[in-house]
Amino acid sequence: MWSRYDGTVVREELALLAANGCNVTRSFCYWPDFVPRPEHLDEGVVARFADFLEAHAAVGMGTIPTFIVGHMSGQNWDPPWREGRDLYRDVWMVSQQAWFAAEIAKRFGGHRAVVGWLVTNEMPLYAGSGTVEEVTSWARIVVQAVRSAGATQPISLGDGAWGREVTGRDNGYSLRRLAPIVDFVGPHVYPMESDQVRQFLTAAFVCELAGCAGLPVVLEEFGLSSDFSSDEHGAHYYRHVLHSTLLAGVRGWVAWNNCDYDDLSDEDPYRHHPFEMHFGLVDRDGRPKPQLHEMARFAALVGRLARRGWSRSPAGAAIVVPEHLQREVPFVAADDRADIRDNLLQGYVAAREADIPVELLPEEELGAARAQLYLLPSIKLLSAPGWRHLTSAAAAGATVYASYFPGSVPNQRAAWGPCLNELFGVRHRLRYGLVDPIEDGQVRFEFVTDFGHLVPGTTLVFRVAGSADARAYLPVDPVDAEVVALDQHGRPALLRRRVGDGNAVLSTYPIEHLAARSAAVNPEDSWQLYSALAVLAGARRPVVVHDPRVLCGSVVSGPSLEVVLANVSAETVVAKPEAEPGAVLRADDGSEVGTVALEPFEITVLQLHDGRAKENALRR
Repeated sequence: MWSRYDGTVVREELALLAANGCNVTRSFCYWPDFVPRPEHLDEGVVARFADFLEAHAAVGMGTIPTFIVGHMSGQNWDPPWREGRDLYRDVWMVSQQAWFAAEIAKRFGGHRAVVGWLVTNEMPLYAGSGTVEEVTSWARIVVQAVRSAGATQPISLGDGAWGREVTGRDNGYSLRRLAPIVDFVGPHVYPMESDQVRQFLTAAFVCELAGCAGLPVVLEEFGLSSDFSSDEHGAHYYRHVLHSTLLAGVRGWVAWNNCDYDDLSDEDPYRHHPFEMHFGLVDRDGRPKPQLHEMARFAALVGRLARRGWSRSPAGAAIVVPEHLQREVPFVAADDRADIRDNLLQGYVAAREADIPVELLPEEELGAARAQLYLLPSIKLLSAPGWRHLTSAAAAGATVYASYFPGSVPNQRAAWGPCLNELFGVRHRLRYGLVDPIEDGQVRFEFVTDFGHLVPGTTLVFRVAGSADARAYLPVDPVDAEVVALDQHGRPALLRRRVGDGNAVLSTYPIEHLAARSAAVNPEDSWQLYSALAVLAGARRPVVVHDPRVLCGSVVSGPSLEVVLANVSAETVVAKPEAEPGAVLRADDGSEVGTVALEPFEITVLQLHDGRAKENALRR
């Protein structure tokens, strides 16, 4: 854009974005144009960038410049003088990156339109992977160069948050190691799924994982190509990603991207990646797509929240994230880490369908956690100290739930729980090197005693899927556990043991993994089990809709909760939200809400007020 800059077009585009609630862009300092030779800025390009900043200021918008670009839309773009030098390990090459970042920061760090900085765009695709030490050192040098130039705005790396803590794969970008260097974490999320609900919730799940660094999370890139989705369904995706990530604690949203690029179809990368032309919120003729209208609608909500401030609703339930996903543990197979992530995602879906305010809790934080309910969906790998902490939590009054999972590959096949018998009050009957295969195409849990809100005679059904290694159950004899549900063959399927003031609950089937390996499966019956676990644990759920097609979540804003009801189905649903005792649900006009009709994939926002406070005021 900098070689064919048109300030009039830029101003037209920014005015349209601002009119639709957008208050920030992400901008890219295309490296070959800005630095045609080492330690030399093209002053013409710099002048155009200065005009670009003024155009933002004129409409009340900010921008987040990105220095090393680098990679973009399916192609890498080198300055000609790089000559293959390593971007992390070559000292001279690192110094060139630091020099460039410092020069831009020195010139524009005081500009009112600059609201933040990003070092790169998806550097792992441009520079490849490095060791944690190499990447952390490179990041520290470039960030310190920006700070030494006097720029004080928040800064992050623009790497996509694709490292081990989020993906289970190590590329050198450790969120925890980088946390002291950067000010926020910015996931780039473009999921490809086989299930609609998982597709809607994957961005929120990724942002939850990225929060392990203890920094604010900005959904730095999300979106879709109109070649991959109709406009109607594209709007549904935007709507659900925006609202679900709000509930997950995200503090900012940057959609990819502004406009379509049909007129560049003969130029790389659009020539060879033509779908990249159509990610725009606006089409080639400047007409807003439905996705932009979703941005405007969401911006109005965020603006309202911002006036009073907002925060996540407290979570009384935690999904435990094993150390084996988030750290380098020797001799752990990549397949096992992929299973962990997929099982956690499916557990997250079930918790959201059960309207449980839930957090993803790194295993290392178990000792300090105070959750009422701990969920371990289809767990194979957990450390010995992790199991000890969970045993202590149950004795102190919490409910600990785990479902048995032997893994999906024949590598050390079985759950690695050293206290399975003792914690859950059973005697397992495993045979070394073998699994006990699930015989049928579905598993039935038939309840024989009360469990939460589930009564005897209730039946839950789970579809069977996955590899031959994973399609296995845990044969057990109860010792001091109560059998809560039997499978269709009369074997224990769900058991409960009272531990001190709490409970340990064991599913002998990997129900979350079976769902994770199934297409178009959600909602499936795990949500009913999770809902019953929340009742058993006494975990707070401010509002509940007893229909898994409608997900209910909330954020705290001022004296009330903003309650988001999201229909994740293609059907019109009449939802009957139930507020916790003493609270009242109200619409924007102040009227009390009993039922809500939600069109397919529609979302509505209500307010939850403490009804007792109003009653006391009326009495006075």
